[in-house]
Amino acid sequence: MARKPTTIDQYLATVRGEKRAALDKLRKMIRKIVPKAEECISYGIPAFRLDDRIVAGFAATAKGCSYLPFSGSTLGTLADELEDYEMTKSSLHFDPAEPLPTTLVRKLIKARIAET
Repeated sequence: MARKPTTIDQYLATVRGEKRAALDKLRKMIRKIVPKAEECISYGIPAFRLDDRIVAGFAATAKGCSYLPFSGSTLGTLADELEDYEMTKSSLHFDPAEPLPTTLVRKLIKARIAET
């Protein structure tokens, strides 16, 4: 049985091809937007903790990639801007061939940080 990853690098080592490239790009983007955030694994998902709160995460899925705000309400605050994406209450799905725009990720993180 394979060990569960304990770092983002270990998680990404299990991801291949376009998904890996898209998640590498998203990771760099998040680190640039919130440089003080600590990388971690939360519930088996690569995540970024700021002031003891997870503010962003991502994952490879069977169909593509997902951005996870670690909140059930963040995506709803930007519903108009997310109408072209498939999503659940707590995850935004995207095609690895079409990575999320930096401006959108910045807005998602800003909305998550603003939550109390």
